Amino acid sequence: MAESRPDLAGKRLVLGLSGGIACYKSAELLRLLVKAGASVRVVMTESAQRFITPVTMQALSGQPVTCDTWDAAEPNGMAHINLTREADAVLIAPASADLMARLAQGRADDLLSLLCLARPIDRCPLLLAPDMNCEMWAHPATQRNAAQLRADGCLLLGPDHGEQACGEFGDGRMLEPEALLEDLVAALSPKPLAGERVLITAGPTFEAIDPVRGLTNRSSGKMGFALARAAREAGAEVTLVAGPVHLPTPRGVRRIDVQSAEQMYAAVLPLAAAHRVFVATAAVADWRPAALADHKIKKSGEQPSALALTENPDILAAVAALPQPPYCVGFAAETQNLAAHAREKLRRKKLPLVVGNLGPATFGRDDNALLLVDAAGEQSLPAGGGRADKLTLARQLVAEIARRLATAAA
Repeated sequence: MAESRPDLAGKRLVLGLSGGIACYKSAELLRLLVKAGASVRVVMTESAQRFITPVTMQALSGQPVTCDTWDAAEPNGMAHINLTREADAVLIAPASADLMARLAQGRADDLLSLLCLARPIDRCPLLLAPDMNCEMWAHPATQRNAAQLRADGCLLLGPDHGEQACGEFGDGRMLEPEALLEDLVAALSPKPLAGERVLITAGPTFEAIDPVRGLTNRSSGKMGFALARAAREAGAEVTLVAGPVHLPTPRGVRRIDVQSAEQMYAAVLPLAAAHRVFVATAAVADWRPAALADHKIKKSGEQPSALALTENPDILAAVAALPQPPYCVGFAAETQNLAAHAREKLRRKKLPLVVGNLGPATFGRDDNALLLVDAAGEQSLPAGGGRADKLTLARQLVAEIARRLATAAA
């Protein structure tokens, strides 16, 4: 498999920690940021140092941790200037209620708040991961501060809902490190689909024979879920209609779970016309049992009669035939003659683009190879052949779809 470029390769980040019990999560967040390729400078408030030591964060970042406005290690004595001039973003996790209040007021009485005020706001975004008791988060003062920070251009990541260290339950938990990483990558990604709505199907369908058995296929849904994440990173509002799979929902994506092809059809058709793009990644069963047994069909000494089948609705063809269809992208999972079968699907369903792949070589795997087929010709992803992880391929495919939309609109 071709090695993918880390999500944050070449990015320079400032990770700020204010006082909060979630500082223990910040160590894992820092590890993930570094693993994703980022160069990270850590800045800690005095309160943060009561929860976790600078030594821990220095060991994980491989760089000095700065805690004092008057740090003598800075040759010009201006840490608040130096830290942000080359930074691609400032992420404060955890962001306490007190820090949010000071930032909303434009105060600069410690290094962390000072560098936030001094950062070049046009090219160094500020992201905050709130962490506080649920009553503190719900307080009108905190909500006013949050609204002011959003109005000033800050991006608030969270908070999460759940059990808190104090034993209470509600909104106020800092997001988990994996979720913060996904949100940060999305925030720093180009936005070629900003303002667009994208509808995606993913996974297999399950066509019941009786209450315990059914017809299905080996599709894992991984490619469709990767496309949903990539489209969200590109700025789109994404709805994901998923068959029976066990995959976490990508951050910021609306998910609708279905089982059968008929249920997927019923979920997709009312939504399709309101979306700019429809990507039919799901491996929808072509056929279903003509009748569903009320009870489990018991094994007996006699061979059961042949299973009668009836054809399922063609979701992609129905969407493509709408009076004002979205830009439709079909997927063709084949076992042979990939280009020929993909081109026949393109013609038969009157689509602008079909993405072909070899089903047995991709179902359940984390990597893939795609063949893009349109009226003009064929194009391989990744470029030059070979294979790549599905998220890398999804990002490349989303970029290609955005390029085609822009060309059509020009």
